[in-house]
Amino acid sequence: MMQKKPIVALIYDFDGTLSPGNMQEFGFIQAVGKTADEFWRMSDSIAIGQDASNVLAYMKLMFDEAHRNGIQLRREDFLRFGRNIELFEGVKEWFRLINRYGDAHGVRIEHYINSSGLKEIIEGSPIADEFKHIFAGTFIYDENGEAQWPGIAVDYTAKTQFLFKISKGIFSARDNKQVNDSMAEDKKRIPFTHMIYFGDGDTDVPCMKIVGMFGGHSIAVFDPQNERKKATAAKLKRQGRVAFAVPAVYTEEGAAYRVVTAIIDKIKADWVLSRLSK
Repeated sequence: MMQKKPIVALIYDFDGTLSPGNMQEFGFIQAVGKTADEFWRMSDSIAIGQDASNVLAYMKLMFDEAHRNGIQLRREDFLRFGRNIELFEGVKEWFRLINRYGDAHGVRIEHYINSSGLKEIIEGSPIADEFKHIFAGTFIYDENGEAQWPGIAVDYTAKTQFLFKISKGIFSARDNKQVNDSMAEDKKRIPFTHMIYFGDGDTDVPCMKIVGMFGGHSIAVFDPQNERKKATAAKLKRQGRVAFAVPAVYTEEGAAYRVVTAIIDKIKADWVLSRLSK
């Protein structure tokens, strides 16, 4: 049976996109007695020294520093760190605004996270309930509920698999069978043309590129207080990685809202035309 409404997926990176910093910087790093600069310098030196994944390096450093400081890393500890995450202006109201716009225009809106950060920290954030699914890194926990080992590490290329999972309606990070099964375009739950991807930097480029290549819409957002981030977003637009570069201001008056609502209008119009042609 054909859908009565098109589904539009808004897919967000987290750090630098919805939040001005890295999620580890809002409680965890302070708890282990480091500054953000010290922590990331240590993480980078592990990655460079071992020629290792940056993501696995920071996960190992979190694990080592917590143990060194007598801090337990249980799910509830990560959730607690997530409660203090700073968010860009308007983020908390953004989802209600966009959902309301979708309802008014006959479009079903779904929000997703696609992050190299930690799922458990995001799940503790004030906006966790807004997302249909959160794709991000996780730890494996022992019988006492303490983190023991990385379970999923999401680097910039690993993020691309989640776009295909969202398209096919697969919500398991572990699955590697269904996502690779052949599926006709008209059977996909959310075609790429119905995706809007938000990111802030180079680690989002593969996702931005794939979404754009398949007819979707990619947006670079930047911290309006940060000239370096603004320059990165402008570069991504200049290079054709994204169609839009806008400040990370998520209010009804902001450019992001104007761009996204215009894209929703276009997706709806294209969907209506495709049904009329059949």
